[in-house]
Amino acid sequence: MLQSTDGSPQTVAAPTEQASYLTDGTSVMSWLNTRDHKRVGVMFLALVMIGFLIGGVFALAIRVKLLQPGPFLFDAMTYNRLFTLHGIVMIFLFMIPAIPSGFGNFVLPLMIGARDVAFPRLNLGSMYVYLLGASIALWGMIHGGVDTGWTFYTPYSSTTTTDAFPVILGAFIIGFSSIMTGLNFIVTVHTLRAPGMTWMRLPLFVWAVYGTSLIQVLATPVLGLALLVVGVENTMHFGLFDPTRGGDPLLFQHLFWFYSHPAVYIMVLPAMGVMSEIICAFSRKNAYGYNMIAYSSLGIAFVGFFAWGHHMFVTGQSSVNAGIFGVISMLVGVFTAIKVFNWVGTMYRGSIQVNTPFIYACGFLYFVVFGGMTGIALATVGLDVHWHDTYFVIAHFHFVMVGAVIMGFLAALHYWFPKMFARTYHDGWGMVAATLIILGFNATFIPQFLLGNAGMPRRYYEYPDKFQALNVASTTGAAVLALGLVIVLIYLVVALVSGKRCEQNPWGSKGFEWMTQTPPTTSNFEVIPTITTGPHDYRTNDNSAAYGIHHV
Repeated sequence: MLQSTDGSPQTVAAPTEQASYLTDGTSVMSWLNTRDHKRVGVMFLALVMIGFLIGGVFALAIRVKLLQPGPFLFDAMTYNRLFTLHGIVMIFLFMIPAIPSGFGNFVLPLMIGARDVAFPRLNLGSMYVYLLGASIALWGMIHGGVDTGWTFYTPYSSTTTTDAFPVILGAFIIGFSSIMTGLNFIVTVHTLRAPGMTWMRLPLFVWAVYGTSLIQVLATPVLGLALLVVGVENTMHFGLFDPTRGGDPLLFQHLFWFYSHPAVYIMVLPAMGVMSEIICAFSRKNAYGYNMIAYSSLGIAFVGFFAWGHHMFVTGQSSVNAGIFGVISMLVGVFTAIKVFNWVGTMYRGSIQVNTPFIYACGFLYFVVFGGMTGIALATVGLDVHWHDTYFVIAHFHFVMVGAVIMGFLAALHYWFPKMFARTYHDGWGMVAATLIILGFNATFIPQFLLGNAGMPRRYYEYPDKFQALNVASTTGAAVLALGLVIVLIYLVVALVSGKRCEQNPWGSKGFEWMTQTPPTTSNFEVIPTITTGPHDYRTNDNSAAYGIHHV
């Protein structure tokens, strides 16, 4: 029975009898001034996908140039600017905000039985702060074209003749959006859980987003201040990071990586939460080792703060420090392995249903395991010295950061698309596109592992002729990857415009968010539900009563 917070029986009207968040005010201003977490999430998704498109175009331009070992298509300065802008756009405009700010905004309150996030105005403000920062950064790219690489390493970033300050300022402002989102989610999870929603009944996606939010709030200010100082250095030349004036460029690396290594988990940890939801849903099983998956999210968030030194093995740090950072870096792999083994345990003897989201989940498992193994290798000092600043490092972090995050993002997009828009896409084309994306990604970056192992440096405009065949193979893979993404764009746009109306819960998922109307109403619930069981409960035929939802 559905119960209100005072214990009195309640009923909820059938989904077809309630206006959804999509139809409750359809003017542009009703969206731009909204306090509804779902609309904010949808607008965030639109913005980050624009960032994904821009970053992808930059990446294709780089790969086309590398078809030839010598000068080709554009000059060396343009090449330097392109790979810098590709990294900045993909990381700050897409990978960091994509899942937390987009899908986290949409489904997290639904999952915990809340009507909205704790601070709806702050939530909307975070989107406009993101938009402001992105606009300033893109303006700087057009009118200055920073060439420092996305890491802004000093002393070059403080002395470059390109106008780096607008791009640095844009990234600094975007950091505030990340902090605002993280703070909002932390308070929401602590204060707005429905009655009966104990910590050990939180959906695993919520655990992942909660761990991510802790990193966002604690680490982002460090990067923000470091970038701000670099911007001041670039314009006023104080010399804080300039060794010719008594400064220390390694100080910036410590400040930068103290944030940016945990930031890897801002990108990957939410994707891990998506996998927990999808693997349970498409295996028709309760999560194997729920507690371990939940606690490992916090473990990854905690240990990530102590592993930044493995990016600096060649900077002259002592062998003792290098060894400590190497061991701590491998410890992160232990928490990741816990998740992987529990996901596989969930799938074992499950009644697996193969649809597009599940294919992306399988791709995610592959990228995390493969990329994680190469990460363990790079945490070994002797191997890292050989591979440092080569294409091996490029391939590794693209597998872990880009490949895994894209798999998580596309899995979430296809899994929650019916929930968000009550429309169905063509699942056959979805599986074709997923296959092309996974194969194309492998064809793009496996040759780069080989190039790096053979000694090809990263970021070089020209390269020896002997490396051309592998570069051609990598560019061909990038074309296949792009084709898969274009197919995704086409059938999702078609689904939005003319897709068939979907049923209440097309996947048969027992996730809490699916127990509400599809698409949800503006207020999510007529009465706040009472939680009587844990999430992903496939031991019963219907757990809507456990979530306090009965449709009449």
